[in-house]
Amino acid sequence: MSSAESAGSSPAVAAPGAPVRDRRTALRAAVAGGVGTLIEYYAFSVYGFLAVVIAPLFFPSSNPATSILATLAVFGSGYLMRPLGGIFFGRLGDRSGRKVALVSTVVSMGLCCALMGVLPTYPQVGITAPILLVIVRMAEGFSAGGEIGGSATYIAESSPSGLRGFFGAFTPTGSTLGFAVAAAVAGIVVGLLSPDQMSAWGWRVPFLLCIPLTLLCLWARLKLEDTPDFREMEARSEVTRSPFVDVLRSNSGSVLKVIGLAVATNGTGYIGLTYMNVYLINDLGYDSQHVYWLSAAIIGLACLCMPFMGMLTDRFGRLTVLTTGCVGYVLLAYPILLAMSEASGLLVVGLVYLVFMILNAALQVPAFPLFTELFPRAVRYTGVSLGFNIGTIVAGGTAPYIAAQLVASTGNPVSPAYWVMGVAVVGLLTALTLRSTRSGELPG
Repeated sequence: MSSAESAGSSPAVAAPGAPVRDRRTALRAAVAGGVGTLIEYYAFSVYGFLAVVIAPLFFPSSNPATSILATLAVFGSGYLMRPLGGIFFGRLGDRSGRKVALVSTVVSMGLCCALMGVLPTYPQVGITAPILLVIVRMAEGFSAGGEIGGSATYIAESSPSGLRGFFGAFTPTGSTLGFAVAAAVAGIVVGLLSPDQMSAWGWRVPFLLCIPLTLLCLWARLKLEDTPDFREMEARSEVTRSPFVDVLRSNSGSVLKVIGLAVATNGTGYIGLTYMNVYLINDLGYDSQHVYWLSAAIIGLACLCMPFMGMLTDRFGRLTVLTTGCVGYVLLAYPILLAMSEASGLLVVGLVYLVFMILNAALQVPAFPLFTELFPRAVRYTGVSLGFNIGTIVAGGTAPYIAAQLVASTGNPVSPAYWVMGVAVVGLLTALTLRSTRSGELPG
């Protein structure tokens, strides 16, 4: 079945022979998928917000920049495991059901985050501390590798064709809001505790808070049914034995397209979501508590734009919104970072930061429905997860480290703008290879 646009299809009525999807079911799926992704990305991102506190505890050095770079390198190490997690959970989701895989990812991520909160530090166990930090971080990456592709797949397969952009926006809203919640929690903890208390035990609190959040998400996901597409696949005995092999054999071009889009969405997004905090605190000298709260507010405001962006993709097409975001970054990345470096206060910083994050929403929101529309249902979970996670390795986990290295090596605080512009061009070139899919049924 073609995934090309079918302009006349109704948003609430399935095409002949297609699984039936209604708005109420789609809303339940979107909320459960989005909340789960929020918790997963809270657990995964809180490390980045606490990097300044964690750095001397696990990588003590006379040069603070060395400690920060080592801590950001560990942040990136978690991404090395994401493709393996995507393959594992993708196979589970394509063979045993989307629900089974999504329940498994949230349980494993919650466990990893709790372990992060009880790790010993370098003064306590020496070199064993950073080794354990890397191991747990990589386990987190493995778990996260199956989450966002699964959420996007679950929501897309539960949504009416003409509303896939709107409901699909819950996935990037959840993942991005996870960063905002992590920033807010970090801000609260830093505000309530002294620097000595933060170093002694306070940094553990945000990690341990993931335990009740995980239990809440588990309760929500256990109440869901599997998607109409997967139930129909089972009824017709269309479940493939080897989704990974099949997706490479028959859909390798689609995997490459997902990688290209993921390079753009993650390469820009992780600058705004993770590196900006290090940049504002370490390079520009702003108070850490103020920066945490600013990040939470800006990221939260950007999330409010995402459902609206989703409606725009349903109205005007995914590619129109995506292309606008890419062009916006090419034109505005340098002026945004320049304005930040020369700003006289956090108000101006916040305004240009918001522009940066709204541009990222214009990339993320159309990307996730596009991912799911590139693959047939038998390998959809695997294909989306594999492509997205490879793109995340290339430009997501590495983005904060590369940005910090650019500033350290050039002495120019605006130099990360060149990275942002480069990955946006990759997204723009990838968009030129795609066709509009805003109203068509998902490939069967």
